[in-house]
Amino acid sequence: MEGFTKILEAIDGVVWGLPLIILIMGTGIFLTIRLRVLQFRKLGKAFKYMVKNEEDGIGEVTSFGALCTAMAATIGTGNIVGVATAVLTGGPGALFWMIVAACLGMATKFSEGVLAVKFREDRGNGRFLGGPFRYIEQGMGAKWKWLAKLFAIFAVGAGLLGIGTITQVNGIASAAKTFFDPNTENVVELFGTEYSVATVATAVIVAFVTALVVIGGIQRIASVTSIIVPFMAIAYVIICVSILVYNIERVPESLLMVVRSAFGLDAVAGGALGALFMAMQMGVARGIFSNEAGLGSAPIAAAAAKTKEPVRQGLVSMTGTFIDTIVICTMTGTTIMVTGAYDFADANGLEGSEVTSYAFSNGLPWADSVGSFILMACLALFAFTTILGWDYYSERCLEYLTGSLTAVKVYRWLYILAVLIGPFLTVSAVWTIADIFNGLMAIPNLIALVALNGVIVAEVRSYFKRLDEGHIIEWSRK
Repeated sequence: MEGFTKILEAIDGVVWGLPLIILIMGTGIFLTIRLRVLQFRKLGKAFKYMVKNEEDGIGEVTSFGALCTAMAATIGTGNIVGVATAVLTGGPGALFWMIVAACLGMATKFSEGVLAVKFREDRGNGRFLGGPFRYIEQGMGAKWKWLAKLFAIFAVGAGLLGIGTITQVNGIASAAKTFFDPNTENVVELFGTEYSVATVATAVIVAFVTALVVIGGIQRIASVTSIIVPFMAIAYVIICVSILVYNIERVPESLLMVVRSAFGLDAVAGGALGALFMAMQMGVARGIFSNEAGLGSAPIAAAAAKTKEPVRQGLVSMTGTFIDTIVICTMTGTTIMVTGAYDFADANGLEGSEVTSYAFSNGLPWADSVGSFILMACLALFAFTTILGWDYYSERCLEYLTGSLTAVKVYRWLYILAVLIGPFLTVSAVWTIADIFNGLMAIPNLIALVALNGVIVAEVRSYFKRLDEGHIIEWSRK
């Protein structure tokens, strides 16, 4: 297993090397310039569109439902485990680069939403199919269909073997074990290996509940996530803000440490460049894992939104990146710093959810068990909704590849099986596999966004011109 892990890490190093980081950041910068910083100029309007339905929109679910499905997939273990991993591996400066990548990623996510709606396919009976595979093939031309198929293949792999299943349920199981059986006192033997009863129980429960939801398709997924996502995001932010207020005296020091680490200013002589690159690499990689800007996943959900206007849905889509990373990941990272969890983890070898668990347990004057339970509940909700969102993404990609709804139904059961076995796989290998699939997905999508930037800009100009002239009803008046 150690040899296999090293092979995965070598592949991950190639996929997430300097070229991909330049491509991700460069695409975000390019689109930000082309759109004239639209992600900040129109952010207020984007939040209004997020909560107000469009008049006579066409699609499967409301724009808010599509956003919640996308955010269900993005607000997951990356916001808790991923942030902790990034800060421990890349230093506190990784948080800075996560935020920078998110600011640029909002332009990327906006562009994805625009193209998703513009090039989506109406499959009849109120069903729509769209995403990078559609705008690569339809926007760039049939000669690029191979690139569209590559994206879809990588996305199915990401859903089944990486970001959608194994990493999420692994995070839930780890948090459950830390809370219910921290010393592994209650065990059961499976396949010659002993596992905590808490781990086994978590695997069974999460797989069962996942089956109940995903078998109902996008409507059931959207209805569940539209309730869970807003609640869990607000609750998590309130808890983190409470911890920051209680430890307010350490906030300035922690923020300074983040900035200094981001540029390698704390590294020993000659190591500043290496420290900067490591912080940037981990910040961008974990940021993309969390908010998925540039990955091409969110536009699959955006294509199902009830809307006639691609730009409108693009604006709604980009709010997901703002909430996911600039709000929630920043809360997690800052909480880890101000509570001393970063220093404690570095000295005691903690990793993943253990780091954030320490921050929650010691951030407020409550019993350690209270903080651990709250984090476990947040992580369980975050990860569970990500499992739901990624099932939908990978199903639509499989439908594009095969054209068969029967294949999709079979895939659902394979997906549920992956959730069931996820907690029994090694954490390091799981995260590395997820990183590899993320990077491979991003490449075709980013190429398409750059190639189709003229289409995006034209849609923006047309929309706001018609809006200014009063030809567009912005939301339902019912």
